[in-house]
Amino acid sequence: MDNFTGLVLEGGGMRCAFTAGILDFFMDNQIWFPYTIGVSAGASNGISYISRQRGRSRYSYVDLMKEYKYVGAMPILRGKGVIDMDFLFNVYPQKYYPFDYDKFFDTKERFVVVTSNCLTGQAEYYEEKSDPDRLLAIVRASCSLPVMCPIAYVDGTPMVDGGVCDSIPLQKSISDGNRKNLVVLTRNKGYRKKDKDFFLPGFIYRKFPELRQQLKLRYKRYNEQLDYVEALEAKGDILVIRPTRKLEVTRTEKSINKLSSLYAEGYECAKSTFLREGFLKAL
Repeated sequence: MDNFTGLVLEGGGMRCAFTAGILDFFMDNQIWFPYTIGVSAGASNGISYISRQRGRSRYSYVDLMKEYKYVGAMPILRGKGVIDMDFLFNVYPQKYYPFDYDKFFDTKERFVVVTSNCLTGQAEYYEEKSDPDRLLAIVRASCSLPVMCPIAYVDGTPMVDGGVCDSIPLQKSISDGNRKNLVVLTRNKGYRKKDKDFFLPGFIYRKFPELRQQLKLRYKRYNEQLDYVEALEAKGDILVIRPTRKLEVTRTEKSINKLSSLYAEGYECAKSTFLREGFLKAL
């Protein structure tokens, strides 16, 4: 592929076990995109792809969940929220499956992470190829689900999950000069969010009115982005890999069997897409 080809990774919490399977297939076949942009768990998967650590994301979704239940009631009882972000971004990269910072920083590919600025209610796009602590802070901010996780900070600015403001950053990839794009979604074709406002009690994020507005209208913006993706896909301007059926895996899924199966589905979807006639030519 040429230097103007983008890989766009949607988030979705534990549904991104599907994305982990896709990226492992790419690594098994030495498929490296010159530009990758990731949101939330898509960004978390993306750093292991850029660092060439095949299997690292699968380990976090399946093996680590089995050994250390970092989603659900246990982290709430430990005072960490619904998802134990301290464990995922402090303990895990150091103790359980060390992240290869040297390899990540040495690679020539661009890696962009999307966050949502609590003060402005706008998406922020970061690249970091030298500072390990700042890289983890950026990815942690991108993964900090509203309400479920504490607010994160990047360079002193309060941030939450990138999906609040830009769930599928295809337009950002195009504006960065990528003429061809492969988009990885974590919902089946035809999925749309229900047409209703996000209920948010007045005391939550009361200091961040712009963020509250973005959360209320997120369903509308997300559905518009899906319309955009499907329109470009129909014209043959982009390629899309998505689950082939309605998912039974939730954003905070804890079932090891479901997560393992979803990972396997992602791997097989990538394989079948790759073998499709004209795939490489399209990229």
